[in-house]
Amino acid sequence: MKKILQIDKDLNKIQDLDILLERILYYARDAVSADAGSIYIRDGQELEIKYAQNDSLQQQLAEGQKLNFSIFRIPVNEKTISGYVAAKSTHLNIKDMYNISADRPYSFNTHYDQTSGYKTVSSLTFPLITNQGEVLGVLQLLNAKSPKGNIVSFKKTDEPFVLHFASTATVALQRARMTRTLLLRMTKMAELRDPKETGAHVNRVGSYACEIYEAWAHKQHIPEDTLQKQKDTLRMAAMLHDVGKVGISDLILKKPGRFNADEYEIMKSHTYVGARLFADEESDLDSIAKDIAISHHENWDGSGYPGKIEWENAKPDEILPSGVGLVKEEIPLYARIVSLADVFDALSCQRVYKEAWTEENVMEEIKKCSGSKFDPQLVDIFFEILPVLKQVQQKYPDNH
Repeated sequence: MKKILQIDKDLNKIQDLDILLERILYYARDAVSADAGSIYIRDGQELEIKYAQNDSLQQQLAEGQKLNFSIFRIPVNEKTISGYVAAKSTHLNIKDMYNISADRPYSFNTHYDQTSGYKTVSSLTFPLITNQGEVLGVLQLLNAKSPKGNIVSFKKTDEPFVLHFASTATVALQRARMTRTLLLRMTKMAELRDPKETGAHVNRVGSYACEIYEAWAHKQHIPEDTLQKQKDTLRMAAMLHDVGKVGISDLILKKPGRFNADEYEIMKSHTYVGARLFADEESDLDSIAKDIAISHHENWDGSGYPGKIEWENAKPDEILPSGVGLVKEEIPLYARIVSLADVFDALSCQRVYKEAWTEENVMEEIKKCSGSKFDPQLVDIFFEILPVLKQVQQKYPDNH
């Protein structure tokens, strides 16, 4: 009962959808001693995998690395275990995945085991269902472990706990989806003004920022509870990094050619226009979003903008001259992270006004800018976790 209450409390603190999905999977696995698991979200008549965790495979990786998994979709029908659970709104507790009765409509695809070298034995799969009967997704737990570390079946007594957990997780998911929708609507306003600010772009930047921060935090030995709380806030704040563009004229934002000096000064004002939206700080989100909005165009060597300016008391439409640029650690950590994440995504992706750079050219540019535009420690981390960042690109593709 204490574990149930603590999990309920912790899940209700998380606001960001992606961070919540990751933690739901972790808490569910921890509660029933599952070695591995996956969480899927329903999109129409398909389930899309969002997160996968595997303690055994994770232990084979170097410290600080994260498990890489394939992004794929499966149909909501009776042919697969997860598809069956979603279609029937029921749970399945399977003792031996390699000996499923031939009279069952679903079967186990052994492809993942073959490619990863991991043997899946037992599974507990259940739907995430709202009070209105809508299936939001599916949570699949794999390979229950005994106190001695042996792979065993999931107990029948695990099922009531897991079903209660699913109910709590679904309520938290509904709330987080509402939060994500509100954030995307804010960024949609910027997108209407600036074609660079797409929903996929801000989702990628938010995810990149979280991965870079998490790797940095591990190196700094930041406590896990602090790390998770900061990731939750950072992801939402990073998505709003360019929301100040709603205050910039279309004549500037949509100009096809280069800016003249006056136009460039107007364009630079989106930093403090955005910061003003969060100036009345009432939460950590306001504080971090303000720091990111005002400082994500500052450069490590002091050559960025807007620099040290008194923007708080400026008139709403006042264009302020740039000040002396912030240097090195004067730039807030989260702004340094988002700067790197934003440029990586901008260079990597095709836009209406440019082609995507090749991966080789993107990597070369980021290396070249280490110590001038970017914090060199963060650049080192960026290259250490590059496979994870590439996976983010798969999760949030542009819709051309």
